[in-house]
Amino acid sequence: MSSKILAITIAIMGIIYIFLIPHDPVGIKIMFKLIPMLLIILFASVQPPGLPKSYKTLIILGLFICMLADGLIYWFIIGLITFLIGHIVYIFAFRRIKKNTIPKWAAALLLLYGLIMIIWIAGTLWTEGEFVLVVAVVLYIGVILTMGWHALQTGNRFAIIGAILFIFSDSILAINKFIVAIPYEHALVMLSYYGAQFLFSYSIFSHYSSTRNNLLK
Repeated sequence: MSSKILAITIAIMGIIYIFLIPHDPVGIKIMFKLIPMLLIILFASVQPPGLPKSYKTLIILGLFICMLADGLIYWFIIGLITFLIGHIVYIFAFRRIKKNTIPKWAAALLLLYGLIMIIWIAGTLWTEGEFVLVVAVVLYIGVILTMGWHALQTGNRFAIIGAILFIFSDSILAINKFIVAIPYEHALVMLSYYGAQFLFSYSIFSHYSSTRNNLLK
């Protein structure tokens, strides 16, 4: 199956899951939720690897772990821990293709975002006596900020945009769960989440292309 056909299929299956599959039964919902991720993993596996090849391996591993987390998120803490592991794997992947230092303005925005989210979400949970969740949320925010930080250092626009979308998706999910209901939360979370994973998979090809072009020069 060609990459273009795979990309179209991913988009179609993602739209079917987000907009057409009912919440019950849960088993069917989870199955359709995982199909786009399986296709994204397949898409990543057929991309020409960049240098080093470990980047492709780590991206695929991160995709697989996030796919597991998609099903486990119905048991929130277990799913959260699994997503945390996925972010850590992405951090190691982005470190393999690190090119630049992060711009000061981007570093400031990431740190400001983290501070706001900790005060808003962790602070709210603290006042409610949810101390275990406070620790989990603070740790998670720290890890996703680190993931975004390393993505920015790659200079790979697909990895960077993917990381921003992943942070956005997690933020909407957390705000909706702990603070206030957000209209169209499910669609916002899943569209940005699938988009992030697809861009991570496509960054494998992007890195390959840029490396090849540099060699040709």
